[in-house]
Amino acid sequence: MNWTDPAAIGYPALFGGVLLGSIIPIVPTGAVVGAAAAVATTTDHLSLPLVIVLATLGAYLGDVVTFGIPRLGSEAAFRWISRRQPAERLEKARGQFARRGWQLVVIGRLVPAGRIPVLLAAAALSYPWRRLLPAALLACVLWAGAYSALGIVSGGIFDSPIIATVLATVLVLLVTVLMNLIARWRRKAKEKAGEKTGERV
Repeated sequence: MNWTDPAAIGYPALFGGVLLGSIIPIVPTGAVVGAAAAVATTTDHLSLPLVIVLATLGAYLGDVVTFGIPRLGSEAAFRWISRRQPAERLEKARGQFARRGWQLVVIGRLVPAGRIPVLLAAAALSYPWRRLLPAALLACVLWAGAYSALGIVSGGIFDSPIIATVLATVLVLLVTVLMNLIARWRRKAKEKAGEKTGERV
């Protein structure tokens, strides 16, 4: 492998970063995809279609592993992952999953901090593999396309790959913060609505 070739570093870093971040949420996977898409848009070092494909595959494999470990009965792994998630979020995901599973798989992948609780809830409820796999694939395709689009936008604004990469990262972080704020606002609105309903009763 020629390590002087940016593609020799960029593609493995993209796939490995997304895969690792999809199993253990320590890597900002959206920022990785956005940055790679920005580089692909402003240079010939990376191919944009291949960036999207590798991001999709890395995310998909990570989600399948995250679902599969507790689904196959590893209680230790389930407890290890569960400790990193609020108990109320897991319980809420379990209740919703019983009603509309595949929709939650897609939404959970697109909403920040929603993916792992949804996948763990699916595993805890023994959600069928035949339903999980196509739903997860659709979710990962949409996710990779969405974050690549942010990189494409930044690359279209600036010709410099460095500036475009920084802008893509900033855009991803801003979108993540905005989505978190919206989710928090909706959660509080539901809680207030529930309190009002309880008062009436």
